[in-house]
Amino acid sequence: MSPFGKDKDDNEITLLEILENDERSIEDEIDLKLKTKKLFQKMKEVLKDREKLILEMRFGLNGYIPKTQNEIAKILGISRSYVSRIETKAINKLSKEFQE
Repeated sequence: MSPFGKDKDDNEITLLEILENDERSIEDEIDLKLKTKKLFQKMKEVLKDREKLILEMRFGLNGYIPKTQNEIAKILGISRSYVSRIETKAINKLSKEFQE
């Protein structure tokens, strides 16, 4: 990337260096956003409504506050072990989609 300007010590800097933060580069941020978008799209495409809802509640997606399996079980009126099975099945479906 060509220099964007100079810092206070007269060293050349690039736009990428300006945009980078201490923890993640701009490329990492963009990659994360693209993967997140793909994840939400795949959730809509391959998961049943209940599977999607359980993942949203479990991991705090789409405005939900993260909940335990016990909390989700009480909300949905099902057993904790059933929540666990649905969660595992949904994660496996998504994992398979990302491997293809």
